[in-house]
Amino acid sequence: MKATFMYGAGDVRVETVPDPVIRESTDAIVRVTRACICGSDLHPFRSRPSGADGTPMGHEFLGVVEDIGTAVTSLRRGDFVIAPFAFQDNSCVFCREGVQTSCIHGGWYGNNGVGGGQAEAVRVPLADGSLVKVPGRIDEALYPALLTLSDVYLTGYHAAWMGRVEAGKTVTVIGDGAVGLSAVLAARRLGAERIILMGRHRSRTDLGVEFGATDVVAERGEDGIARVMELTGGEGSHVVLEAVGHLPAYEQAYGVVRPGGVISRVGVPQYEDAPIGFGSLFGKNVTLTGGPAPVRGYLDAALIEVLEGRLDPGPVFDLSVGIDEVPAGYRAMDDRAALKVLVTF
Repeated sequence: MKATFMYGAGDVRVETVPDPVIRESTDAIVRVTRACICGSDLHPFRSRPSGADGTPMGHEFLGVVEDIGTAVTSLRRGDFVIAPFAFQDNSCVFCREGVQTSCIHGGWYGNNGVGGGQAEAVRVPLADGSLVKVPGRIDEALYPALLTLSDVYLTGYHAAWMGRVEAGKTVTVIGDGAVGLSAVLAARRLGAERIILMGRHRSRTDLGVEFGATDVVAERGEDGIARVMELTGGEGSHVVLEAVGHLPAYEQAYGVVRPGGVISRVGVPQYEDAPIGFGSLFGKNVTLTGGPAPVRGYLDAALIEVLEGRLDPGPVFDLSVGIDEVPAGYRAMDDRAALKVLVTF
């Protein structure tokens, strides 16, 4: 089969490798029908040291169950499934408490002998807890929306949920990537009264407006903070959803949050040290929350909404490529020529 590997910054290759096989009785093999490139994949694409061994890439995919281990009880061959971006048993203490990305027995695709999702097939550990069956016959037109439930939309939803977005709140979303736009859509659906999107790319912020943003702020840094404060009458935002992961975005977040507000971060942090003292969080009584989205905990409810036509985050995909074109897809996203790349098989 064909699968994607990263060997270093800018060095993505599609290679032919053996098909995955069942290793544990709890495994399933999924033949992939749709995958995608994530904004978080761009972090190593820009900075990963070169090496002789490639890292399997991709963690978002839809597909058909091709084989199952003897202990798998909830799935059958031929089932069409969504794979959350982390695998989990969905039964350990942390899974039961709704933090499936901290599953005691779980893990991440592309690590410890588990392949990546940008491939023609994937071995999925802990299949009963990890894969969500989509019922009935599915129109391929729904595939993009369904794929967003593997990560990007539900990561945006996680940001909004953890930020306690609700009716009457002003929300500022930092970042006009696919996660930021998903956070806009989620904030609107949770009832936010005003949604300020901080982003500089018109094609993306236009989609943000379609998703529910009431204001767009193109300025960055101190100028961006000043503009948000102006829009909020000097009070700041009740909730700030940070979907970038770089320190300047975090600095903008604590610059625009109002006293007693919440900053919810879902952009994968590309830094270790961040201010939390009097001038940033402490002095304003600000709550800091967020983290890797426990997609499995949100997926069942969101799946119903997509299937019933009440939710469509699919427009975040604006470029489609085949498996052989995945390296070009990375370059397109890195050059901001594409918002989010869909991989078709």
